[in-house]
Amino acid sequence: MSLFRDDGVVLRAQKLGEADRIITLLTRHHGKVRAVARGVRKTKSKFGARLEPFSHVDVQFFSRGSELIGRGLPLCTQVETIAPYGGSIVTDYGRYTAGTAMLETAERFAENEGEPAVQQYLLLVGALRTLAAGLHESHLVMDAFLLRSLAVNGYGASFTDCAKCGLEGPNRFFSLPAGGVLCPDCRVPGCAVPSPETLVLLGALLSGDWQTADSCEPRYWREGSGLVAAYLQWHLERGIRSMRYVEK
Repeated sequence: MSLFRDDGVVLRAQKLGEADRIITLLTRHHGKVRAVARGVRKTKSKFGARLEPFSHVDVQFFSRGSELIGRGLPLCTQVETIAPYGGSIVTDYGRYTAGTAMLETAERFAENEGEPAVQQYLLLVGALRTLAAGLHESHLVMDAFLLRSLAVNGYGASFTDCAKCGLEGPNRFFSLPAGGVLCPDCRVPGCAVPSPETLVLLGALLSGDWQTADSCEPRYWREGSGLVAAYLQWHLERGIRSMRYVEK
């Protein structure tokens, strides 16, 4: 039997029995952790409201086994709020749907429980902070998070130089299997040909150039989001269900 502590973001909460919940978190040091929070659905629960999706929390777990994920699920025994991002996110439809897609994506990339995913965790915390602050369009924050999540998991896309031969851009032909834009010599059948402004937007979102992204005309947002969603689905080999509800 052992106690361990970590800070994490609540990804999902599922009902268990009459008063309990199974909480899924993406933590800094232990990756994805699923744990039981007993009695959190009771009105007198001391930390039930702290274990809602989007919450950034410091959690103490009690595990019965010698491993992090031992026999059965660990228990949440103590919770302290670091940042209640959910309060600003759930009151706005655009932020809520974009944030939900981000949580689902983070969980998909951290499929193996107990394996560290520090970069993914830091990306998620930063994206939720930006989303809650309302400094940028919610769907742009989501697309930036998706592109950077792909990059830290080994699927970074190129939006300027040729993804195959490295020819300096700009290049126009976008290929999902190739990992980004291709030059005319490397072009393969089935390439998309997005507008140059869309590629500039996506490159800005990937690099964190918000001045360029925010100044992009709205007509390029939808095309860019479509490419991001298709690229994500290609590498995850399945779509993100909550993406269909995102406002663009």
